[in-house]
Amino acid sequence: MSAPRPENPLVIQGDGTVLLDLHSPRADEARERLAAFAELVRGPEHVHTYRIDALSVWNARAAGLAAADMLGILDAYAKYPVPEGYRALLGELAGRYGRVVLSREGDLFVLRADTEALAEQLLRDPAVGPLLGPRLRGPAFRFAPRDRGWLKQALTAAGFPAEDRCGYEDGERLALALREGAGGFALRPYQRDAVAAFLGDRPGSGGSGVVVLPCGAGKTVVGLAAMAALSQHTLVLCTSNTAVRQWRREILDKTTARPEDVATYGADGKRVGPITLATYQMVTWRGPGDADHPHLELFDARRFGLIVYDEVHVVPAPVFRATARLQARRRLGLTATLVREDGREADVFSLIGPKRFDIPWRAVEQQGFVARAVCTEVRVGLSPEREHAYARASPRGRFRVAAENERKKPLVRDLLGRHPGSRTLVIGEYLAQLEDLACFLGAPLVTGRTPEAERQRLFDAFRRGEVGVLVLSRVGNYALDLPNADLLIQVSGTYGSRQEEAQRLGRILRPKPDGRVAHFYTLVSRHTREEDFALHRQRFLTEQGYTYRLEVIPDP
Repeated sequence: MSAPRPENPLVIQGDGTVLLDLHSPRADEARERLAAFAELVRGPEHVHTYRIDALSVWNARAAGLAAADMLGILDAYAKYPVPEGYRALLGELAGRYGRVVLSREGDLFVLRADTEALAEQLLRDPAVGPLLGPRLRGPAFRFAPRDRGWLKQALTAAGFPAEDRCGYEDGERLALALREGAGGFALRPYQRDAVAAFLGDRPGSGGSGVVVLPCGAGKTVVGLAAMAALSQHTLVLCTSNTAVRQWRREILDKTTARPEDVATYGADGKRVGPITLATYQMVTWRGPGDADHPHLELFDARRFGLIVYDEVHVVPAPVFRATARLQARRRLGLTATLVREDGREADVFSLIGPKRFDIPWRAVEQQGFVARAVCTEVRVGLSPEREHAYARASPRGRFRVAAENERKKPLVRDLLGRHPGSRTLVIGEYLAQLEDLACFLGAPLVTGRTPEAERQRLFDAFRRGEVGVLVLSRVGNYALDLPNADLLIQVSGTYGSRQEEAQRLGRILRPKPDGRVAHFYTLVSRHTREEDFALHRQRFLTEQGYTYRLEVIPDP
């Protein structure tokens, strides 16, 4: 047995749990390399806990990381030797990826296993077996092209994720190029790498998958570059009408597309064009008498060669179902985090594609492409009256009682006083709380009820510096193009949503011309369930290298 190396940061346990000692001088480099195949579970101040599970390993394998590479990383940073039992377990887990290959052989779509025993096991699997067609020579079966997505889902659930080499059908051609050089626009190195990873460097290695970039790091530009590289009719699915407008603005500004090439499929008109923009809400809408989602036909309205899923981590279930039958189309998911609180990350992996590119947020910050940010959790106690209300409330009601703590209101004003001249976003979950805060601060409020014209007027005034503080509901979580915002105060959130925490920090990460630091404050009621939820929300950003300072406000 080799000698312990106390300077190293990792302790690997036999169940796949990995402990990261933050006080080690090699902690940052270990965290960056570990993130390629492990997920942060807990992130307190001194030791972080990671879990290496099947999906994280299969995403790493799809990105070209072999079992030997993963074990090499663990060996390089481990304080103690990696347990032999776990070495074998990780190798077996990694080896499952690619044991089943989907391919086209002439006019046939073929599933081929690497052994006869595995082929027999899949045939008898209750989810996989019904999707297999006639047996071919060797450990292989035909399958129907329409079942390609369902088959990949079933194989992933069975523990044998398929390597899909069936290729893609080309869509209608579209003459499209980036306007690099115009107005100083140029692809950043990591954006070029992301596009190259999505397209793949060998037949069947790309064309579907997810690119993970920090908020403010230019995910939209990656989408535009992929569109230009493929030059085919494209469908872009967005989280909101605001995002649709931003995509349209970016397309016309940074590509050679003409205004008539870009169509919007929405409530004001259902146009389909060479580039079609729609929201997930529109695509999944159904009326009171509709048994199905009538607008899912949009996917078949044209020969789209590419479908872009903006903020892919929020894709609704009906879109997953539609995507299951669209496996012959190239699919690009864009997100800041693959975390889904409903646990459906496996559907993203199976139906959109594996993670093709990821870069730590801190790495992009160090290159100067996103602002440096300081995160602070501020804990404030409840008043005696609210403590009694908290004690009497149901478990679910207690969260709201804590979230709407009236002592947060003067605290918001105090934080504004700490950062005079900052462009500030105050964001929360509950409308009554936000309406009260907006009145208290004398600041405009933007919610889902705010008319679109008024919303855009306020955003434009904020960009020009005429409005210094905006109070926002959860409409501020996505597609908010306010690059001068540098202070965000989160007064309440959606329980323990890690993706929401990441999105909200992203609202202030656009680089500032003067290089000033952005500040992200989360207000939490002390000795309540909010403390537990806050720790859960912070997990993803902790994995990216952010630390949360803790400030406790004494009771009056």
